[in-house]
Amino acid sequence: MFNPNTKENQREMLDAVGVNSIGDLFKDIAPQYLNPKYDLPAALTEEALTREIKKVAAKNKTALNFAGAGIYEHFIPAAVNAISSRGEFLSAYTPYQAEASQGTLQAIYEYQSCVCALFDMDVSNASHYDGATALAEAVGAAVKIKGKNKILLTYALNPQYVKVLNTYFGFNGNIKFEFVNTKDGTTDLRDLETKLTGDVAAFILPTPNFLGCVEDGQSVNEIVKNKGALLIAVVNPLSLGVLKTPGDYGADFAVGEGQPLGNAMNFGGPGLGIFTCKKEYVRFMPGRICGIAKDADGKRAFVLTLQAREQHIRRERASSNICSNQALCALNAVVYLTLLGPEGIKEVGELNVENAHILQNKICETPGYSLAANKPFFNEFLIKCPIPAAKIVKALAKKGIAAGYDYAHICKDCKDMLLVCATETKTVDDIEAYVAALRGI
Repeated sequence: MFNPNTKENQREMLDAVGVNSIGDLFKDIAPQYLNPKYDLPAALTEEALTREIKKVAAKNKTALNFAGAGIYEHFIPAAVNAISSRGEFLSAYTPYQAEASQGTLQAIYEYQSCVCALFDMDVSNASHYDGATALAEAVGAAVKIKGKNKILLTYALNPQYVKVLNTYFGFNGNIKFEFVNTKDGTTDLRDLETKLTGDVAAFILPTPNFLGCVEDGQSVNEIVKNKGALLIAVVNPLSLGVLKTPGDYGADFAVGEGQPLGNAMNFGGPGLGIFTCKKEYVRFMPGRICGIAKDADGKRAFVLTLQAREQHIRRERASSNICSNQALCALNAVVYLTLLGPEGIKEVGELNVENAHILQNKICETPGYSLAANKPFFNEFLIKCPIPAAKIVKALAKKGIAAGYDYAHICKDCKDMLLVCATETKTVDDIEAYVAALRGI
């Protein structure tokens, strides 16, 4: 084995940091966690290992899934993974010697182009880790642009996104978050206008929001802009086949979770953080932007057109120090979008709306059940139940059905609230099976 550090090199480095030995570097770690012994079975042959894995995998049970709450079940055409698994694409990381990886750069360029068209926004970066981190990056940019330290957000924002915001900015005492009330499932516009004081940098508008309701982006944008703040939209990208785009109602930043675009649920991840903004804010955008140039021979070449130098050499001045992206998940998204095209995305969106409304109507025909937030929704809605939602989730799980998301996880006083989702994957028989199981409790 080659060790590039000689004993002299090691001694010099240890002296520089002021310790006597390599062991001193790890003295704060409990001894039982240093070089632990693992009680692992003997190695198996490939054939025996494959047989064992199949045996374990057979224990998995497939549920009829009506749960959403941020990660959604959608049909993924076989061509998506067939294309994204090709050798020239199979990389989850942006290459630093980018011009040597034309396939990866072209995939990112096409992704950016598709996302800009879908969101109706000027600029998209190469992506972020997930929707929650993309939102946090937009908040950081907004604070720097406006030079103000308060961010308004609605109670209908995904609570996991709120946790990520607190994690990002929890040690930055300068950034403050204040909640705006909701009214019948959407933003209370009067409360928003009241709280848009002079120290507010931006308002975060999720639509569809965590309750499934579609917000009035146009009205919200007018109120926010009249108060001199920025608007950050958080959207489900698949909903944009049927709903107004962030660009249409004037959002300054628009982010979202790209998992619905050709990426499997995978027990909750990995996700795909979509990040877009208006052109005038491109210099505050973290990450990278790929573009087209010409090489010395005049041929088309894909290059990293823009990335903030502060991310590398002036870290203290950067909006963000994150440069990585979810290239493989972004590739899945662009392949999915390309396969479906504008009309296909519209059709999938319409199927989501149709199935969700059919299910909602049938549930509400069942005695004791009603719609908790009576506002337009996309593919998810909140139901008020005659018994605690936890009992419904447990009872339907025994019948192989994931009933939805128990809203008591968010609001302790909402034990009778169930968040239910129906995408294009649900058939009439699936919906009937759900309702029959519900009536049988």
